[in-house]
Amino acid sequence: MKPRINLVEVATDAYRAMASLEKYLANCGLEKPLRELVKLRASQMNGCAYCIDMHWKDARQGGETEQRLYGLDAWEESPYYSERERAALAWTEALTFISDEHVPDSVYEKVKQHFSEKELADLTWLVAAINAWNRVAIALRSPAGTYKPPAQAAH
Repeated sequence: MKPRINLVEVATDAYRAMASLEKYLANCGLEKPLRELVKLRASQMNGCAYCIDMHWKDARQGGETEQRLYGLDAWEESPYYSERERAALAWTEALTFISDEHVPDSVYEKVKQHFSEKELADLTWLVAAINAWNRVAIALRSPAGTYKPPAQAAH
């Protein structure tokens, strides 16, 4: 599939704004493995092949196990995830499919047991950001399989 436009070139300021949000999220205090699980799960739900490829590679580079990555699509039935991760994944699903039920109180009550208010705000921004990236990558046909994690990109 051929990319439609080069987002960085034609909307540089918007891209920089999103990159700034990503920089904030990378340093907000949420654990990197949790951030990658959230990004990968939302990307799976949205069917974004480019982002699935990216976040799978980033998670593996960060030490995530294949078992946990393969089981992510069925996280509710898989024993590999902590209660904090489960709460984050439920929050991710509620926000990603927000038109289905908005965000049920039951999901909010569960997530607030495992996250401080700041962490929950950051988690919400994380989910919003990956959903935005998914929509942009899908609309502009970013080619899956081309992403190289930062440490590998220099090789």
